[in-house]
Amino acid sequence: MARILVVDDEIGIRELLSEILYDEGHTVELAENAQQAREARQRTRPDLVLLDIWMPDTDGVSLLKEWASQSLLDMPVIMMSGHATIDTAVEATRIGAIDFLEKPITLQRLLKTVAAGLARVRLPQGTAVAAAPAPAPVAAATAQLTVPHHQQAPAASAAAYSPGLAATPAAAVAPAQADAAEPPAAANQVSGVSLDLPLREARDAFERIYFEYHLGRENHSMTRVSEKTGLERTHLYRKLKQLGIESSRKRSL
Repeated sequence: MARILVVDDEIGIRELLSEILYDEGHTVELAENAQQAREARQRTRPDLVLLDIWMPDTDGVSLLKEWASQSLLDMPVIMMSGHATIDTAVEATRIGAIDFLEKPITLQRLLKTVAAGLARVRLPQGTAVAAAPAPAPVAAATAQLTVPHHQQAPAASAAAYSPGLAATPAAAVAPAQADAAEPPAAANQVSGVSLDLPLREARDAFERIYFEYHLGRENHSMTRVSEKTGLERTHLYRKLKQLGIESSRKRSL
């Protein structure tokens, strides 16, 4: 899960991107202009920023320059625009943006670009690449991204051998271990949600319980539920509809 800041002056774009990224498990913060984006960046460093180029107060490229000049451009920034020229996209990349999304943005392109941005290893400004060896976690992550799976297989296979069994594969004794460690049925559930479900189904089941709880606690006041859950009301309505929570139950605003 990552914290993603979406900066766009169009409410429809903000809500659509927020809904998609939220469904992917990310935490999303929204800003409708450069000033709100500055405030969000000041509160906490996001893991990634989706930044619109054309905005009424300060355009995205100017904001990108501002962050770079203040040494605040230490997170991946992906620019977005439906009217930008090639020169604008090149300039944004030169300043420090890692990619560019042309509107209308397709779902596949959005998710692929965001995933690549989050996987990108960004060094502090002014740091030479060869100044020091990469920390072990970074090196391991980089290897995982760059080494083909068939080349990783020998290492994984070697690690699977149990040291006390004369190089007998651990997989050979897995069935007996699995039987011994089989958890009771109750251990496979959390708040009535089966942990054996696929992730998306388990998350939806939990979210139904979560929102039903807050709706009941706040007497179905959408304003208070919105405040408690941290979702904008439009996003909250969409989420309840997506989860199959009947709109007729939402009695007050």
